[in-house]
Amino acid sequence: MAGMTRAKSSRPPPPKLQKERAVEAGARAKSSRPPPARGERLKSDERASRPNTSRPPLPPRLPRDLLREPAASTAASSRPPVATDAPTATTSEERDSRLSLSADAREARVARALREIGAALGPSEDLDDILELVLAKTQELLESERATLYLLDEGTGELVSRIVGGGQVRSIRMRVGYGIAGIVAQTGKPIRVRDAYADPRFEAHWDVLTGFRTRNTLATPLKNHSGSTVGVLQVLNKRRLDEFTEDDEALLVALSTQAAVAIDNSRLVLRLKENYRALLDTQQTLERRVRDLQLMYELERSTAHATSLPAIIEAVFRHLVPACRARAGAALIAEEESGDLALFVWEPDVEQTLTRRATKSRVGLLGSAMQSSEPRILGAAELQLELSEAVLSFTPEIAISAPLDGESSPLGAIAVLGQSGHEPPGEDDVELVRLVSANVSTAIRLQRAATARERSERLTTIGSLLSQVVHDFKTPMTVISGYAQLMVDIDDRTQRSDYAEEILKQFDVITSMQREVLEFARGQRTLFVRRVYLGKFFDELTSQIGLEIAGTLVMLELDVDRKGMARFDESRLSRALHNLVRNAIEAMGSVGGTVTLRAVSTPASLVIEVRDTGPGIPPQVEGRLFQSFVTANKQGGTGLGLAIVKKIVDEHGGSIRVESSSKGASFTIELPQAPVVQGTRAGKRPSNRPPAPRS
Repeated sequence: MAGMTRAKSSRPPPPKLQKERAVEAGARAKSSRPPPARGERLKSDERASRPNTSRPPLPPRLPRDLLREPAASTAASSRPPVATDAPTATTSEERDSRLSLSADAREARVARALREIGAALGPSEDLDDILELVLAKTQELLESERATLYLLDEGTGELVSRIVGGGQVRSIRMRVGYGIAGIVAQTGKPIRVRDAYADPRFEAHWDVLTGFRTRNTLATPLKNHSGSTVGVLQVLNKRRLDEFTEDDEALLVALSTQAAVAIDNSRLVLRLKENYRALLDTQQTLERRVRDLQLMYELERSTAHATSLPAIIEAVFRHLVPACRARAGAALIAEEESGDLALFVWEPDVEQTLTRRATKSRVGLLGSAMQSSEPRILGAAELQLELSEAVLSFTPEIAISAPLDGESSPLGAIAVLGQSGHEPPGEDDVELVRLVSANVSTAIRLQRAATARERSERLTTIGSLLSQVVHDFKTPMTVISGYAQLMVDIDDRTQRSDYAEEILKQFDVITSMQREVLEFARGQRTLFVRRVYLGKFFDELTSQIGLEIAGTLVMLELDVDRKGMARFDESRLSRALHNLVRNAIEAMGSVGGTVTLRAVSTPASLVIEVRDTGPGIPPQVEGRLFQSFVTANKQGGTGLGLAIVKKIVDEHGGSIRVESSSKGASFTIELPQAPVVQGTRAGKRPSNRPPAPRS
């Protein structure tokens, strides 16, 4: 009985029960196994994904529960196993385990590819490098025979293949809305095709052109941060399967997102670089414009202070030659009146001053520039043929010339000359020469206009001065006439000699007037200042005035410090006082009155007062009393007397003031008694009288 019991207990369980137990044991082992750590899983994934060429891969290890035999007796263990369904369960479990490991390995490869692409987005600025990496990973992960990345050309609205992987083909241009990629670009949605030739959207002529046979395809759009489609990522021909799966589609969408980010970043970087270059160009342009404006400002200042044509040309070249990195400057100017040509050359390395020489030629570099209308750059070959005006210390190999435009005819031309060893001139230099030539033309015209105006003003002033001289001729002529009449009735030789001496003095006065006109015409103004005894000076003055008031009701009173001395020009101050006394006599008219001369000398000044007892100065001319040609309707008056007085006082550096009332008028002259200053000359005024005959 006991043996029977042992025999019964040693029997194996039924096949159905054995199968159920194997399944349950496998499930328990799988559920009880702890998940591997992340690092271990990644290492396992890497090991699983790493190809092993030395030996075939081992099958996955099965759970230990499945490897242990069920509990049985010792006798039963020696029996051969009974055939059951357990091997079927074990094969299914192995397949599930292998699929799980394959999915994990693929997931690891995807994660690694995305990390590599993400890492490449940072340091790399080359869009082609990033896109090639994306395309290579796309082919690897999706196991496709070919991958193509299209970018949308915003200018033409076409898709253009930027990167092609899996074979060298020529560039492809595809219209949006045509073909698989074109429809994806138009709709913005992925397309997965199992059989390309069975799909009406597929354009087979691309296979004919490229020699490639398309079986299946998967395409997804590339969208930027704003959601706009910027391209298409497409893969062709799944290697191990007949079509691309949904997982492939999800993976391609993820990769296309990375590619879109790369494109977006690249375009942003490119835009930033373009903006930066534009800012640099703008900055350089502004700096150049500021330099040009600064040069034009300095040039304007220099030419404004220049008083002659050579000074203008030299000022121009001192600024223009360094600005154009040239070695010398040359200018050809036509004279205003004669039309003769003058050549100016400035070469700072040899001489810091401008050289000038006359020329009759209108040929050569500057001569031809006069006939042109625009600036131009000349090379060495042209300069060898044209440069004939100047002899320089070097051989010019490059030059910029520009005409100087006048109102009716060219004023001339300017040029800057250099050698090829220096930085060659550009369009900016040509534009600068154009601006400077216009400035020089204006400066020359203004200088010539100023010279003409000065000449005209001088002629006008000479005419006014001659009028004053003619006006003042009355005084010496009156004195000469009076003494000549006295000489007729005088038999005393000594007295006649005295009268002749007085007449000769008046001729000296006339001569000094003539000399004054000539000096002014030459641009000279000279005072003959010397120390004068007031007693002697006023005695001679009253003697001359006595001849003018003879036969009138006018009386002359003199209040002078006869021992005093002062420094002034006798002739001119005498003319001024003659004019004041004559005005007083004419103001009192036939009624008569008294003219008082008073003079006080101090170490600091000489004060002279001329007072009359006439009706005073008319109010209508009182404010314009010392202007030329101002008169109060006086018969025979020229309106120059008081203007001459004011001019003589100003030449002495003095002042004159006037007081007027119904009881008369008073003119007060104050002359400073300072040492002789520039523009004055001390000493005796030269005389033109012939030497006195010896007795």
